[in-house]
Amino acid sequence: MNLKFTKMHGLGNDFVVIDGITQVVNLDRENIKFIADRRFGVGCDQILLIESPRSSDTDFFYRIFNADGGEVEQCGNGARCLARFVMDKALTTKKTVKVATNSGVIELMLQSGELFTVNMGVPRFEPEDLPMITDKTQERYILKADEQPIEIGIVSMGNPHAVVIVDDVDNAPVATTGKSLATHSSFPEGINAGFMEIVSRCHIKLRVYERGSGETMACGTGACAAVAYGRVRNLLDERVEVDLKGGRLSIQWNGNGGAVLMTGPAQTVFEGNIEL
Repeated sequence: MNLKFTKMHGLGNDFVVIDGITQVVNLDRENIKFIADRRFGVGCDQILLIESPRSSDTDFFYRIFNADGGEVEQCGNGARCLARFVMDKALTTKKTVKVATNSGVIELMLQSGELFTVNMGVPRFEPEDLPMITDKTQERYILKADEQPIEIGIVSMGNPHAVVIVDDVDNAPVATTGKSLATHSSFPEGINAGFMEIVSRCHIKLRVYERGSGETMACGTGACAAVAYGRVRNLLDERVEVDLKGGRLSIQWNGNGGAVLMTGPAQTVFEGNIEL
């Protein structure tokens, strides 16, 4: 099987984007791991597969696979890359695109140049939304991770997130505690672990350890989750600038059952073919 692909990134969170509309695509777990391998394959954090819509009220169906071959529900940086891809490839002429994922429908909007806004949907805070094994719903939970007790908040943005507030994100134990949280027994489907430093009510710094991929340069859903948790704690304002290793995202959430809006860039790196 010979596949055309496009290498893209959103703030350094990089993707192999595959058009499953104009070519036949049959990927198994080993194919995905091979493509994602940075030495033997193309190399990426996730593989994005774009398919024809499965319902008349959406424009595309969108699937996301982590570097370990596992399929996940949502990816914010990937959604912006998807928006640019379908517009650049003339798969749509719309400026607002509705895309179905395994966790629901999201809206993608072209702002200007390389900036795209994604309506990421309404954040959810109940343990069953992640899922998380716990006796009751709380604002904060104490778990043992990396042999230490750690306080977290939980948020689902269509995929599961734990948010840890830290004083200094540059020296946060992302590699160790992040990995421990990502594979914690309280989360039977794993979780993404975000470490948030609050600079001001409208500015945070964030690092995210993503399940199945490790720490990435940026995580769009992680940025949304961190802001949502900060808003619930009354630590952040409605619009927040989020600095990640790869750059900055703008996140807006007014609470009150509304959707989170994420704005940031999406860039194409190169195109190619791979034999599987």
